[in-house]
Amino acid sequence: MMKHTIARISSFALLTLLAVSCAKQDDIKPQSPTAVAQNNDATRDSNLAMGNPSGAVASTSYPTNYLMTKSQYTLSYHRDRGIPNWVSWHLSSAWLGSTPRQDNFAADATLPTGWYRPTSSSYTGSGFDRGHNCPSADRTGSVADNSATFLMTNMMPQAANNNQRGWAQLEDYCRTLASQGNELYIICGSYGTGGTGVNGYKTTIDAGRVTVPARCWKVVVILPEGSSDASRVTTSTRVIAINTPNDNSIINWGACRTTVDAIEAATGYNILSNVSSTVQATIEARVDNGPTS
Repeated sequence: MMKHTIARISSFALLTLLAVSCAKQDDIKPQSPTAVAQNNDATRDSNLAMGNPSGAVASTSYPTNYLMTKSQYTLSYHRDRGIPNWVSWHLSSAWLGSTPRQDNFAADATLPTGWYRPTSSSYTGSGFDRGHNCPSADRTGSVADNSATFLMTNMMPQAANNNQRGWAQLEDYCRTLASQGNELYIICGSYGTGGTGVNGYKTTIDAGRVTVPARCWKVVVILPEGSSDASRVTTSTRVIAINTPNDNSIINWGACRTTVDAIEAATGYNILSNVSSTVQATIEARVDNGPTS
């Protein structure tokens, strides 16, 4: 669905306004993820049910928008940036168990032959975290599921406070919602060039082979457990969208909420493309004002 030019311009203006307004917060340690009892109605559904935001294709003819499909998540990979454009995954209690964090960061052997493969040491000494897109704690059903989140194709260079505080708190909140009988579709990614880590501002790391993004964004669609999920999204469905600077300010993620339209204007994506265009027009223009914990 092509967005109207006027809507794009107004959305971009809103993005700019909200990005500037992302509030700092006190130094609060994120809550540790807690074990979630699996609801008998919960299932593992398609990670791409809400749509393919960039129209990514599983062909080496599209090296900057290369579709990679895994059991645990789906992503668009950018060969020249060495990071994903976006990662999309489904979250329900069916994905959650008692498997501990594996911490086995590894190069992704499924990248095409001849492409550079970032390794577990690509971020060493950079001043940036190996920031998960799909979180480790969202995939605790098995060792294989958790290990998949440590593939470097699921990572982006992320400032420590951004990764470990504001983002971690939103991730914890999403798992809380899943424990309450909801299922979530989460799409996150990054764009732009240049972030500020503990060693200062950088545009690339790993000898220029991995780009440091300027912005980190996430969209969360929240539904009661059920089936035919994209068709169940209505104008009343809660959608959380955030866009944060990739720096070491300690953010309150609730103050970084924006619209899906604004993220689409900044990235050129159609993030909820499988949802009815009429419904999209309403939910993508709305800034979430729901609880944050």
